[in-house]
Amino acid sequence: MTEHIPEHTPETDQVETSPPDAGPERTGVQVVDDVLDSMRGLDDRPVEEHPAVFESAHQQLRQALDGPAGA
Repeated sequence: MTEHIPEHTPETDQVETSPPDAGPERTGVQVVDDVLDSMRGLDDRPVEEHPAVFESAHQQLRQALDGPAGA
């Protein structure tokens, strides 16, 4: 028995997207929300800049998880 694979048509392609200016969903944690905001517009920046943006975001999130120094 063969499996029926539906024909690909543009009408069957449904992709949910957020409005371009909506930005990321808010978390309620200011540090995390600031990091997410810093990544807005990444699609419009040259790919060569992406690693630095991700490294900075990662560092900021790690610092938020680690908490205040000496804690």
